[in-house]
Amino acid sequence: MKRSKVQAEIRYAKELLKKNNFALPMFGYWTLNTWKQNRDKLGMIRQTLLGWDVTDFGSDDFDKIGAVLFTIRNGVFNKPGIGSPYAEKLIFMHDSQILPLHFHFHKTEDIINRGGGLLTIQVYNVLDNDEVDYISDVNVYMDGILHTVKAGSVIEVPRGNSMTITPGLYHLFSAKKEFGDVIVGEVSAINDDNTDNRFAAESRRFIGIEEDEPIEVPLLNEYEKLIFG
Repeated sequence: MKRSKVQAEIRYAKELLKKNNFALPMFGYWTLNTWKQNRDKLGMIRQTLLGWDVTDFGSDDFDKIGAVLFTIRNGVFNKPGIGSPYAEKLIFMHDSQILPLHFHFHKTEDIINRGGGLLTIQVYNVLDNDEVDYISDVNVYMDGILHTVKAGSVIEVPRGNSMTITPGLYHLFSAKKEFGDVIVGEVSAINDDNTDNRFAAESRRFIGIEEDEPIEVPLLNEYEKLIFG
């Protein structure tokens, strides 16, 4: 992705938050210079990777497959005492945009429609070889209520509602077409995007950036290069 596209999408996310009366922690509004000025105070943010994240999952088609994310709270897997024992993030999705089908090896997460349009989640079980189970029924909890659905079912999650995604449950998020952009909330066990994601098709969680304009804000996977390097 081009840096100009990444930064335009972060600005879009901030506007979407404003429309929904939702505010980020102060570092969510820092410029790169402010990040650098505060580098000596950022040990916890650096270790737990809080902040902005923009990805097209290697699709080269962000408007169709991608998302803007902001991690608010997190810890470090297998290192208790660093950060929080849980994670919280926001995921910003344009109308009809999707996050590709994947599951987590360890993380349980509540996926919440925090505002905007209509979130949909497609679900499948996982086979012993980590491939998608296209046959067996799927059990999912939505706000504490058990639902049993057919493999591949697309479940609508209206504003204020949620689904619990357990380890080994394949899921694909989408902002339902013509219902508007969506702010998705995620409250989960500690998040580790480097090791805990298994995509059904080839995807890249973190992507390269083509520099075509000055950097306004660092992404969370750029801290070492842009702030501490």
